[in-house]
Amino acid sequence: MNTNEQLIIKFYNAFSKKDYVTMNSCYSDDIVFFDPVFGLLKSDTVKAMWQMLCTNAKDFSLAFDSIQHLDEEYSTCNWVATYTFSKTGRKVVNKVKAYMRFADGKIIEHSDGFSLHKWSKQALGFSGWLLGWNSFFQNKIKNKAKRSLLNFINSTNI
Repeated sequence: MNTNEQLIIKFYNAFSKKDYVTMNSCYSDDIVFFDPVFGLLKSDTVKAMWQMLCTNAKDFSLAFDSIQHLDEEYSTCNWVATYTFSKTGRKVVNKVKAYMRFADGKIIEHSDGFSLHKWSKQALGFSGWLLGWNSFFQNKIKNKAKRSLLNFINSTNI
């Protein structure tokens, strides 16, 4: 098992325990992150996002598999998070493909790919099913997520 694989396992084992401190220790100080909900985040904002998500997670479980090394810098894996979405009380099973880039024993880039429409159908119900494909509706989801993150950062003095 190489160093990158060990880091992926450490990251997702910590995530399964909602241990954002260990998760964030896997990142470089200048981490760059992207996903369909939060968009592009950098450095401490990425770490605050994981803190917020782990702190607020309800009925949370996580599984990961299929770690693939594309080369000495890049790896991917699949992960599935199952949880109750706090805003609606609806159960979500989010299937994600993670892409990571490594340098100096840390994750320096991390992007998660998943269908925002599929997520919104589960998390938001009928409105997500009906409108979740629409870019205007997706932008509302993204803006709410970013506002929640900024409010979390301001309230915890991160």
